[in-house]
Amino acid sequence: MIELRPLQQFLAVAELLHFGRAAERLHMSQPPLTQAVRKLEAQLGVQLFERNSRSVQLTPAGVALQGSAQKLLAEAAALPAEVRAVAAGLAGRLRLAFVSTVGFGGLPQWLRSFRDACPQVALALREATLDVQLNEFAAGSVDAGFVIHTPGQAPAGFERLSVGVEPLVLALPSSDEGPSDAQCRAAPLVIFPRDVAPSLYDAILAHHGGAGQGVTVGQEAIQMQTIINRVSAAIGVAWVPASLQGLQRAGVVYRAMADAPEVETSLIWRTDAPPVVARFVEHMRHHA
Repeated sequence: MIELRPLQQFLAVAELLHFGRAAERLHMSQPPLTQAVRKLEAQLGVQLFERNSRSVQLTPAGVALQGSAQKLLAEAAALPAEVRAVAAGLAGRLRLAFVSTVGFGGLPQWLRSFRDACPQVALALREATLDVQLNEFAAGSVDAGFVIHTPGQAPAGFERLSVGVEPLVLALPSSDEGPSDAQCRAAPLVIFPRDVAPSLYDAILAHHGGAGQGVTVGQEAIQMQTIINRVSAAIGVAWVPASLQGLQRAGVVYRAMADAPEVETSLIWRTDAPPVVARFVEHMRHHA
């Protein structure tokens, strides 16, 4: 194991090519410096300098060591600041999961502003439904996640920051004559599986059915894009967050409905999350 101090001494001689001046730079006398360089040569099993009474020159081995030693010492000098940055949440890696609907809302801008504020944080993004996120939290493979749920019914056991509540709108196949509200409610429903977001699934079915009316689930799909595509194919209608109206598909129109249920988007994380999560949460408090 080579210590840093002998490398610093070697570099001083390598840069000045003079033991006396190198010793002055290092605030030491020349004999101990000469002894330290010889000890380093013995440790490496190579000659680092060609010495005579008139000059000191680097050997090829010395030239090779000079570049590596400069890099190593620069990394060692930067290490304390890097460690402090990680501890402060200003550096490191943030493994962030998100449901697809958030991508049509504020997520792109939130990530852009966070990268500007914390450029040393590497973002690892993963699109995943709530059920998948919960499994990844349990496995320790995700640090934080954006999820959707009915207002106030976020998954238990997590810290949470609400980033928005919005109404659901009805996506329905376009036609020359728009169906009545009653016809919309009688149409088959295209919806995600219940285990993807149980509270939201139950709220949608309760609202779509109205006063005791039965609900026919036409098809289930996990991704909101797929749900909208199936509405475009006239398979049924679907309740989606209002922000999803930015996803335009031929053959699909969106209709705001009276007393529509609402959906809440939250950022969730564990109490033992790494410091970078606290930094991201603080960022979201000011930008969501």
